[in-house]
Amino acid sequence: MSHTAHIPSHRKPRQRASKSALRAGVAGGFLSTIAVAGAAGPAQAEPVTQTIEMPTIASNFSAAAAASAQATQQLALDIERQADQDAAAEKAAKDAKKAHAEAVRKDEAKKKAEAAEKKAKAEAEAKERAERASRSTERTTLSASSGSSGSSSSGSSASAPSSSSSSNVSGSAASIVAFAKAQVGDAYVSGGTGPNAWDCSGLVQAAYRTANIDLPRVSQAQSTAGTQVSLDNLQPGDILYWGGAGSAYHVAIYIGGGQFVGAQNSSTGTVQRSMDYDRPTGAVRVL
Repeated sequence: MSHTAHIPSHRKPRQRASKSALRAGVAGGFLSTIAVAGAAGPAQAEPVTQTIEMPTIASNFSAAAAASAQATQQLALDIERQADQDAAAEKAAKDAKKAHAEAVRKDEAKKKAEAAEKKAKAEAEAKERAERASRSTERTTLSASSGSSGSSSSGSSASAPSSSSSSNVSGSAASIVAFAKAQVGDAYVSGGTGPNAWDCSGLVQAAYRTANIDLPRVSQAQSTAGTQVSLDNLQPGDILYWGGAGSAYHVAIYIGGGQFVGAQNSSTGTVQRSMDYDRPTGAVRVL
């Protein structure tokens, strides 16, 4: 008997067979999993046959810079084009404003000219009315003076002019009368001396020039150019005047038959009228 037979053993019973079986099962499962994974993947990878070259940083930068430069140039062209359009629009606006101002100025000038013309016409008419009123006053005074001085010599009217007719006129007087009558209808223009526009003294001077007689130019001097004659003893060709002798403001030519021809005013022009229309103050005889 062994010397250790009496000592009880503390080891557990071996279970090698069961553990070996368990380990074999685990290993088998693991290998099975690897086998399944391998079957699910690609059977075999294809070999690489070519190399893909990637663009370099330098080429990308050059392309971007070119695009940026082109965009900048296009922007500059667009800005320049817009500036030209703005300048053209501004110039057109200024031209339109200037044309409008010029049109307004011309319209105002036209209105002023029309107003001035109307004013001048009204003043001429007012002057004519004043002259007629003055002539009427002077005529009344002269008639009263003539009536008082001639009442002792005759009871006949001293206001009736000579009955001489222009048809009986001859010589220089005929030339003067014919010229004056030929101008009837011509315009009246202050300072006018013909041939188609006259003032009162210009017409008288031109008529006498046909008889080779030079008269002074203005009515004041013409009213004293000859011998003073009475209005009841007139002859064709005598110069009639309105106002005082030496200060007359209007003259005309007596043509006979109680008629005269004179360049009256801008409204009537050169006319033939009866002395009753506007009786003169006095008369002078040059022939």
